[in-house]
Amino acid sequence: MKRIRNIVIFMIIALLIFIVMNQMNSSPKEVVREVATHFKEDNRTLEPKGTGAVLPQMDLEGDIYQWIGKTSTELIDELGEPNRIDVSAYNYEWYVYNNSESQYIQFAILKDEIISIYAIGDNLEISPIESGASYVDVADTFPILSETTYKEGDSTYTFRLTAEDLQMRPLVKMSDSLFIQLYFDTITETLSSVRISTGDALLLQRPYEIEYIGKLPEQPEFTEEEWADIQQGMEQQIFDISNIMRHRHNRSRLEWDDQASLVAYDHSRDMYENDYFSHVSLDGDGLRERLEERQVAYVAAGENIAAQYPDAPAAMEGWLNSESHRDALLSDEYSYLGVGVYRFYYTQNFLGKPF
Repeated sequence: MKRIRNIVIFMIIALLIFIVMNQMNSSPKEVVREVATHFKEDNRTLEPKGTGAVLPQMDLEGDIYQWIGKTSTELIDELGEPNRIDVSAYNYEWYVYNNSESQYIQFAILKDEIISIYAIGDNLEISPIESGASYVDVADTFPILSETTYKEGDSTYTFRLTAEDLQMRPLVKMSDSLFIQLYFDTITETLSSVRISTGDALLLQRPYEIEYIGKLPEQPEFTEEEWADIQQGMEQQIFDISNIMRHRHNRSRLEWDDQASLVAYDHSRDMYENDYFSHVSLDGDGLRERLEERQVAYVAAGENIAAQYPDAPAAMEGWLNSESHRDALLSDEYSYLGVGVYRFYYTQNFLGKPF
């Protein structure tokens, strides 16, 4: 009898161990983050104020926050028809307002509801902070934390920020389901732009490392024709945001160049299809040879490339924070810009043309 009782006890213990291990395996951890290809070249760091703190309810006075959750009809009634509607890689549409040389804003609309807003420029309605505010002033207003949690149903998601994230694009939890990404110009240590998003929108974009219990939403899949529309939208966004950044730094406006855009597109596609990342193609050709092949006339030329950023605004902020790519973006040598995007590979070709 004693032997049988010991066997039963052993089986019960083994069953309990199996249940616990199975539960642990059903709560996976996944690292899903953008490959931030370009960072600034110096070693300055800005320390976070804390980690894991419980955030108070924020007093959001700026008009921009109030748009989350509203419909496209409400948006158009207030701001008028958008200058452009771009499809995205996340099933929402961007309603783009770009008719100002000093301010640019795009609203992400999914199922006729605004779920994310990206804004850059002067005099944005983002109180209690201001456009161009210093990192120190923003950190005095919002707690800059290394991790932030979002709960949706039975799932829990923790966004974990690296030291580079904290410096360039900290994430602040405004309420249970509302977040703000603060994009900083780390060269001047001032606020460059903001992105307000619901938790669900963040799970689609995945700009940070995510640890989760439950399930991640599935990423949408697209046909080649659908990707072509998505890529064209990102190209136009990069062009618009480039000129806003140049205006902020007192540089002249760039004009769109179709031929340079084709060269840029070809290079982005080549990098994607041949799985490399370089200004020099696998056949040894650089920007000079690529421009000559398309018979593009120029007196000065430069190129920026990026890969695996979740969208155009994120890629633009990456370029701004890399000294060499920033130099091209803000150079007085150039008066034309071509942009080519293929999947999540991004190329800018800058030109100075002969008179």
